[in-house]
Amino acid sequence: MSRFPLSYFDMFQDRLETIRTRLREFLARFYGIDPPDLSAETPPRIELGDLAFTFPFQLAKTLRKAPHLIAREVAENAGPLEGVTRIEAAGGFLNLFLDRRVFFRDLYSILHLPGAVASGEKVIVEHTNINPNKAAHIGHLRNAILGDTFVRLLKSLGGRVEVQNYIDNTGVQVADVAVGFHFIRGMTPEQVRDVPEPFDFYCWDLYAEVSDWYAGDSSRIELRQQVLASIEEGRDAFSEMAEHISNRIVRAHLKTMDRIGVRYDVLPRESEILHLHFWEEAFRLLKERKAVYFAEEGPNRGCWVMHLPGEKGQVDEDKIIVRSNGTVTYVGKDIAYQLWKFGLLERTFHYHPFVDYPDGHTVWITATRENPAAEPEFGAGSRVYNVIDVRQSYLQRVVAQGLRSLGYLNEAAASTHFSYEMVALSPRCCADMGIDLSPEDRARAYVEVSGRRGLGVKADDLIDKLIEKSRVEVERRQPELDAGARNRIAEQIAVGALRYFMLKYTRNSVIAFDFDEALSFEGETGPYLQYSMVRSGNIFRKLKDRAESPEEAEWRSRVPQLWGDDRVMELLKEDEVWSLLRDIGRTEEVVAQAVESLEISGAAKHAFNVAQKFNFFYHSHHILSEPDPMRKLFYLAVTDAARLGLLRLLNHLGIAVPERM
Repeated sequence: MSRFPLSYFDMFQDRLETIRTRLREFLARFYGIDPPDLSAETPPRIELGDLAFTFPFQLAKTLRKAPHLIAREVAENAGPLEGVTRIEAAGGFLNLFLDRRVFFRDLYSILHLPGAVASGEKVIVEHTNINPNKAAHIGHLRNAILGDTFVRLLKSLGGRVEVQNYIDNTGVQVADVAVGFHFIRGMTPEQVRDVPEPFDFYCWDLYAEVSDWYAGDSSRIELRQQVLASIEEGRDAFSEMAEHISNRIVRAHLKTMDRIGVRYDVLPRESEILHLHFWEEAFRLLKERKAVYFAEEGPNRGCWVMHLPGEKGQVDEDKIIVRSNGTVTYVGKDIAYQLWKFGLLERTFHYHPFVDYPDGHTVWITATRENPAAEPEFGAGSRVYNVIDVRQSYLQRVVAQGLRSLGYLNEAAASTHFSYEMVALSPRCCADMGIDLSPEDRARAYVEVSGRRGLGVKADDLIDKLIEKSRVEVERRQPELDAGARNRIAEQIAVGALRYFMLKYTRNSVIAFDFDEALSFEGETGPYLQYSMVRSGNIFRKLKDRAESPEEAEWRSRVPQLWGDDRVMELLKEDEVWSLLRDIGRTEEVVAQAVESLEISGAAKHAFNVAQKFNFFYHSHHILSEPDPMRKLFYLAVTDAARLGLLRLLNHLGIAVPERM
């Protein structure tokens, strides 16, 4: 993945490599050795420097010297290093202190350049994947926000990313809603079309009713199988009804996700995987390459089975891919879909526009018939990330094994399951949503979401409640604004609160969602980040309003004067200022680490740390009332760097900046 050529991350890496080269040359000259890999890390405290090398510990045995003696000899004799003001030995560590003025100069310049340009190989990220049978719920929000933020981070590093949202429009969930409309409501396909909005809410209640209906008479489950067969084969009124149900609910899902800033490029549907015979091609490959075998006897007799090697001491096992009645399992279709994502199938989809957004972005949906207009090209990625909750880990493992068994070892290695844990509710959140709890549940740290227990929370209901609570705070703080502006700000705060809450926890942590915690203007929250951005913007708005001269109004044109002023070095000795600037400069490094580890919480916490340090700077300095012109210019430049750095971080996290708070 390429990055914008003038990013500070790349510039810093170039300088770091220059430092490594000089150190290697010194070690070869001074000790006569072939030096080891010179990895650097960030010291735990800023007074210990900006870079710490640990190679004295690795050289101790070779040189037969204590690490602290080696570090001292290198510090005293290595000579000047470009971009480094001093070198110190601390125990066995070699600590380097960067030239703060050069760092600030380069950082300030980079922050005013455009971001990364997409290039390189295509990366496919599949996320959200809601069954199109009812409204989205709170758990889907975590999937969508994790997936969307991951996409934003990849793009910020220059990645060429395709966003897919798989639609299982022929599964039992859609069949059950069709059963409900026909056998419980007695509706024809035409009558289903007349069901008013919100259609996904209507189906939410109907789907629960169908479950109770099945429970009342076990023989009714046969109706599900009849309807399911009709849908899969694409015949009769049930197929027509299912098509309308799924398409209409998918549109509702897209509207819900657009409320939180989540969009997609293409919606691959299971119906096209079936009707375009993706599975037949995949099955032929699996049989030809002996990736599956036909079980002649035993418990799997009559089935096509894949051997699955055990992991981490687990025993090997066999996974049924095709049942004895000839039907393919869910994971079999997933293998076919994964093969298509990597461009490993001869077959592919046709595409038709599904939703056009006002800003020109189009979401395409797969189709069996060719589009008379030009069709985009989707799939054929070099790396694939599937954002699916941790409960699907086993099935994702089977999909990867399918690729390996077919001999596609590189593609199997490039298939990544981006797993995450469930979302629960705090008892206080349940009370806010009007959910009655038992005394036992009220005493719990969190309550698991369960539709069967009446604890299902629709995504739109949650967002609406967040906006309602945000509006109360906005009206208290900004009563002079008109209703439209207050509503707009309330929506931005609500979405920012939701997104940050879903991102700040490690992905394998269970989240207990709580309105008060998410919406707080203090602490590690989205509103705190937004307030920090608004605060930095207010400084420049006030400066523009009260500027006493053209020079003061055009202060940015005078910033280059700082780089030649020796007094700037004294101001940069303030560790609080330097720590803020250094963290802003580390943003792309942190983003790269988050992408590599799939731990987006690292990027979220980095944004919070930058905001926290900016607020400390803001409270510690009288920026606009500073009488010394050079100091005032310096403080404005620091504030500008913080504003631009925070803006990039909030864009990475999908959090908008309100005009006021």
